[in-house]
Amino acid sequence: MAVAARGPGNARVDHLLVAEMIEPHSRVLDVGCGDGELLKLLESRGVDGRGIELSREGVNECVAKGLAVIQGDADADLADYPDDAFDYVVLSQTLQATRHPRVVLEHMLRIGRRAVVSFPNFGHWRIRLLLLFGGRMPRTDNLPDTWYDTPNIHFCTIKDFRDLCTTVGVKMERALALNAWGRPLRLHAPWWFWNLFGEQAVFLLSRREG
Repeated sequence: MAVAARGPGNARVDHLLVAEMIEPHSRVLDVGCGDGELLKLLESRGVDGRGIELSREGVNECVAKGLAVIQGDADADLADYPDDAFDYVVLSQTLQATRHPRVVLEHMLRIGRRAVVSFPNFGHWRIRLLLLFGGRMPRTDNLPDTWYDTPNIHFCTIKDFRDLCTTVGVKMERALALNAWGRPLRLHAPWWFWNLFGEQAVFLLSRREG
């Protein structure tokens, strides 16, 4: 998983942005919810949150916090959820750890009316330089694991994810790219600028009608 920048109250910046994208009192499924940090933040905003987490340790932490979380695998278990079971399905800094990102995204937008996805951008200029001059898989503050220990198996760039959204046929309602300090880049900057200078991105997606 990625290590995300922190904001006010030591909350993850992408979590704060995700929470802003979700309407109060919505039904939310957090896929790969980790220790439940995002679910607790959403709970404080009146959201009815549920979670699914692969690691037993993460599930135990969530249950200890009073959160409704079950153990499960995004790649295998999302198919069991009925259509339109939630208003939002969230995948925060987990997309790159799934075996079949496209299938996971399609299930998210079947289960929920909207999906919120955040992920580290492998197209950032620093990663490009580390590959070019170091000749090895890069390690950064945002991606600290070695290539042989990382749970991340499908790195992508912001441009890659945008192309996936086009392929799947989903609507991008809102998108933000964050710099190394967790601050949003210029809202109307071109995609190549986001792809080069954004360390991570957050997308709010919905199904296209018809």
